[in-house]
Amino acid sequence: MPTEYEPHTPATFQHVPVLLDEVLDLLRPRPGEVFCDATVGGAGHASAIAEALMPGGRLIGIDRDPEAVAAARQKLSRFGDRVSVHHGTFSQIRELMAEAGVHALDGLLVDLGVSSHQLDTASRGFSLMHVGPLDMRMDPSRGESASTLLEGISEDALADIIYHFGGERLARPIARSIKQMESAGRLKTTRDLAVAVKRVTGRRKESGIDASTRTFQAIRIAVNDEMGEIQELLDMLPEPLAVGGRVAIISFHSGEDSRVKQRLKALAEPCVCPPGMPVCHCPPPSVEYITRRAVKVSAREREANPRARSARVRAVRRIR
Repeated sequence: MPTEYEPHTPATFQHVPVLLDEVLDLLRPRPGEVFCDATVGGAGHASAIAEALMPGGRLIGIDRDPEAVAAARQKLSRFGDRVSVHHGTFSQIRELMAEAGVHALDGLLVDLGVSSHQLDTASRGFSLMHVGPLDMRMDPSRGESASTLLEGISEDALADIIYHFGGERLARPIARSIKQMESAGRLKTTRDLAVAVKRVTGRRKESGIDASTRTFQAIRIAVNDEMGEIQELLDMLPEPLAVGGRVAIISFHSGEDSRVKQRLKALAEPCVCPPGMPVCHCPPPSVEYITRRAVKVSAREREANPRARSARVRAVRRIR
């Protein structure tokens, strides 16, 4: 079972922002505008955005991780009351905007990745590289841990999670191995979970990535209901934005990016009429593409920060 949650000091929270230059180029924050960083993390993106918004701008930061909230508040304190940081999920953007007295946004950034701090802190239980409890909660103060999830889930349901959220073709034998170790009382730590996976995959690597990574990713996504959160965010777009407001969404794997791509396309290209239809009754587009294709990480950033290798960002602007 997970150990009792003990928050770290803000000074220990480290996270390298991915696609920072690209995000600033796509969102183009300007003095006096109002922005929201809905996954503020270690405030890497937020610091750069806040600098560009001053003087007179406003930034709202949101994160579900209380350690990130504490770290961001400390790092952004130099901006005074022009910046506020709130504990919550990005599906709560409208509620937290109202709490901050903001009615519409000129810019919105959402980074769907897990933070380096979460991966590197053994007690959070995210990484197969560090021995820790099977936790994986982005908000360790609430919700069901990975240990509780794996204890209560059926083998078939677990296999579905590993396949759909991890893209793992060996999902069924991996789920069987995990449940066998769990039933035998030998599934207590992240190392135990990695052992359960490697009983099926061996110690192979694919493209330099440990074969257990996809299973860890899938279980983390399930623990935090990440796909549900993403869908709630996408469904509310473009509502939080003012006309002319921009949104940029960073994703890290194909399941996330596919959802983002489909939703933004539905907003930018809503017409579903067959060719030759004399009159179109489809609604007009509510957004326009800032970039039609996802912008990916440069070779230089991949080399400097290997964890950013799969990151990509898509952006649109609200037009009505």
